[in-house]
Amino acid sequence: MAKANPRPPVESGLPPIPVHDVGSELGLSTLAHAHAHAAALLDEAAGHTPELLLTLADRISRQWLARSANPYLDEIDAVARRLGRAGGYFFNVHYEWGCTTGVKPASGGRSARLVRVLDWRTPGLGRHIMAARLVGDAGPWTTMTWPGFAGVLQAMAPGRFSAALNQAPMHMPTGLMPADWAVNRTRIWRNGHLPPAHLLRRVFEQATSYNAALEMLVSTPVSAPAIFTLAGLDAGQGVIVERRETEARVHAGGNCAANTWQAPDWSGRPRGKANAERLAMLRGIRGEVGRDLSWLDAPVLNETTRLVMLADAREGWIVAQGYEREGPATEELRLG
Repeated sequence: MAKANPRPPVESGLPPIPVHDVGSELGLSTLAHAHAHAAALLDEAAGHTPELLLTLADRISRQWLARSANPYLDEIDAVARRLGRAGGYFFNVHYEWGCTTGVKPASGGRSARLVRVLDWRTPGLGRHIMAARLVGDAGPWTTMTWPGFAGVLQAMAPGRFSAALNQAPMHMPTGLMPADWAVNRTRIWRNGHLPPAHLLRRVFEQATSYNAALEMLVSTPVSAPAIFTLAGLDAGQGVIVERRETEARVHAGGNCAANTWQAPDWSGRPRGKANAERLAMLRGIRGEVGRDLSWLDAPVLNETTRLVMLADAREGWIVAQGYEREGPATEELRLG
């Protein structure tokens, strides 16, 4: 099968992914390092959205964060002030993407490697990706993120674990898309739990080990359904954690996830496209994964791909590259 958006040669002429050491306030610190990138990203992502609508979305988003006593609200407030424009709050609670993620053994079988592809229709996310290195209570960690974003969608903590977040299927109580979307928004508004991206950030800040991270991902209530992929240090440490607000299903078999439930007793409208095909392609990677992105192919790689990442927590490194609709948008980053 021909590759969609084929990777460029090493001498690509593409811009590098910025790498910054940031403080504990992830969103505010990354914004301070790359304010121009944040402004450009908002221009691309919301360029056709009326400012009045973005302002209303911001107001609703902040009210929800305040009502749920979100632990990162002060940081997001500071991000919104520093941006000086509409969209800061909405950007930090927006939750509409697709992903394909898995855990594969490293060459030699010594460690577990997180294989991660983030899909999102929003333009600019691949062009403006950055690596942020932090030190929390549990130790150092690195996340592939965007300036001003307070959550975590994928990260690696050397000597501890790697993890990523996939969007989960939509609960369908009526079977009618607009009505079900409204019902799900109401459920989120009322429950007051942590957004999944904020839970994953807390895991990297606080969990000292793979087992501690797994416990947090399984037991902490979340505001919306989510799918987490967790890779430890050893080749046998890898699970998919499927989450509803207060329920969890843990899968330790194939260790791959897309945007559909694997739990047989859970139902919902899958997110993204070609879930079965993406899962089959990732599961079809036989044997061991090296330190490059040669495994990347369609349909996991597609026109909505914005980030590709490979991480090994035992060896303490990340390989990543940003993508846009037309193809690679950054050089390949090799960090650690």
